[in-house]
Order: sequence, then structure tokens, then C-alpha cells
Amino acid sequence: MRDYFVRSAEARLAAALRSAPVVALTGPRQSGKTTLLRHTLPGWRMVSLEDLDVREFAREDPRGFLARYTPPLVIDEAQHVPDLFSYLQTAVDAAGSMGRYVLSGSQQFSLLAGITQSLAGRATLLELLPMRLVELAHAGCLPARLDGLLWRGGYPAVFARDIEAPAYYADYVGTYVERDVRQLTAVQDLGNFQRFLRLCAGRTGQLLNLSALANDCGITQPTAAAWMNVLEASFVVRRIAPYHRNFGRRLVKAPRLYFLDTGLCAWLLGISDERDLEHHFARGALFETWVVTEALKWRAARGDARPLYFWRDSIGNEVDLVLEQQGGHTLVEIKAGQTFQPDWLGAMDTVERHMGVPARRALVYGGHLSFERARTAVIGWRDLARAE
Repeated sequence: MRDYFVRSAEARLAAALRSAPVVALTGPRQSGKTTLLRHTLPGWRMVSLEDLDVREFAREDPRGFLARYTPPLVIDEAQHVPDLFSYLQTAVDAAGSMGRYVLSGSQQFSLLAGITQSLAGRATLLELLPMRLVELAHAGCLPARLDGLLWRGGYPAVFARDIEAPAYYADYVGTYVERDVRQLTAVQDLGNFQRFLRLCAGRTGQLLNLSALANDCGITQPTAAAWMNVLEASFVVRRIAPYHRNFGRRLVKAPRLYFLDTGLCAWLLGISDERDLEHHFARGALFETWVVTEALKWRAARGDARPLYFWRDSIGNEVDLVLEQQGGHTLVEIKAGQTFQPDWLGAMDTVERHMGVPARRALVYGGHLSFERARTAVIGWRDLARAE
């Protein structure tokens, strides 16, 4: 059993502790937050507000809690006691030094709301998602085949323990996802929620139509919206917005839905092993989902909080990713096929014409060779491990 995987977030965490009194580390349950903090901050005290006795102590006597648990201190699942954040503000202002507290949590909106209200200007935000391709490669855990990578996903425990991916994800949904649902919203019928979750998996990489999703699940649209918010707050899914500039054309307004881990999504789709994935209808969507999440992780590792976008107009012209960067835009097209096709570049040509200015261009595909073609960096999937 492997104890630790080197994570890209290590350098960002060290830099943040030098420049801010509080660092907030968010990410899904089991993404490795606690392990990362124990490995990189061995001299720090750690306390978890998942422990009900500790949580009640922090809630009923926040000054006494901070007097007993002195910095440098990691407070895990800090979102459970949002009132504590005001007392942390007083403590860090009085101390006037950097690197005093790390707040970690797996319910992003609850944690960030407390920081925005009480610790604005005092906290640096970091996000730890399941492992990147480069992290798996450095650890010697990169699956030999793309389908194996998509099927297993990126949660550290899948690679660290002697456990099959389906067993892990079945336990993950029952132990963590459904518990978060109960904590964040009142679910009358857990069976309906499980159906909703599987229907969402079938829509990864697609435009999100909440009304149609609600109808297919047999629930109201407000319920579907509330459950979608829970999935996003728990880092199960992420909505990617369409690019907001018009360029004189009618653009779609609906976001695209992506799961933040392809292994979890594949399990929800009932894919029992990587061989089943080869001809599965969702293989292309899972590959696109993986590339989009790699882009999210790449930006998080660099401390770049700018959102990702996609571009799609009303007649179906689209590019999978639009990244705003210093000096212009980068357009990214994603294709699961193993053999490069020149016509894959046509959508980027169309979008560039509407932008009126040249853009950086990349195409990520399911093959192994990387090369330059028509001002476009064509990148085989394995070479995403070189992105730093």
C-alpha cells in the first residue's frame, strides 16, 4: 500500500503559507487533502470538525477552542462551524504573521462563503482535485492504455490500495456523496437521487438542460437545481460556462456539465472494466471530460483562478475549451480518436474568424504522437503529462 503521492499542490501550498495568514484547501472527499497536509506540514497540529465533540467545542466556545488548539494549526472540515471564522479573523489580525492556519474542507460553497464573509484579504484559496496525469506518471502509476486511465479515474486510493475501481466508487458514493446530500439538502427519496446521479453521468460533456433532466428523473426542476448545486458543492461535477463575448453571433447560454473524475462517472454508467469502455457510447464524452478536468487541475496547480469556457453558436459550430490567457486566447479541441484527422481543426478556424484575431490553438486526441499542424499543437493524450 502506497502512503503518499507527490502532488503539484505542494509548491503552491508552501508559497501561500509564506504570503497569507490563512490558507483554505478545498477539494472532493478522498482527493488527498489530509494526506497532503500531513506530509508537507509535519510539525503542525491537526484537528477535525468531523469529530462531533470537537465540533461542539468550536461552536459553543470558539475563543476557548482557539486557545487550546494554537497555531500553526490545520482545521479539517472547517465549514461545519462557520461562526469560527470571525474569531479566526481577530486572531490572525492580532498576530500579524503569515502561515498560521490551514482550513480544509470538502464542501466548497460552505467553506468559501465563510472565508468571503470573515477572512477576505487574509486567506489564499487552493483546490486539490483527484490526481493529474503528471502526478500518476511521476508515481509510476500511469495505466498502459487510455481506456484504463478513463475507467480508473484519479482518486489516490484507487492506486494506493489493492482495491478494484468499481468497489471503491460504490463505497465512495454510499459513504461520501450521499452523506453530503443529506447534510446539504433534504432528500426525501434517496433512490431518486441515485437515479439523478446516474442520469447526470450520462450527460457528462453535454449541454445541461435541467428541465429535461428533471423530467427524465421524475422530479421537479427546483429539486434538480438543488441537487445539482449539491453535486457541485461536493466536487462531483463542474459546470463550464459558454464564452461570454458575442462576436456578433447568437451563442448558446446553457453551461456544459462535466464530472470531475472519469472513474466515478464510468462506474455510474455501469462500465464494469476497461475492456467494456472501448466500444461504449460514452467513451468520447469520458475522454473529453478527462481533458477538461486536466485543464482545471493544471490551472489550479498554477494558482490560476480564471474559469474555463467553451464556444458554441446557434448553428452548432463549437470549440470544446476557450482559455483566456495573458496576450490572448487559447482554443482547445478534444477528439477521442487515435488517428489525427485534418478536418478536426475546422471548428477552431471558424471561431478564430469570428474573434477577428489569431488565437493559440491546441488539439488533444486519443493517439500517441504529438506534432504541429496548421498553427495547431496536436497533442497525444500521454503528452499531457508534460504540462506544468
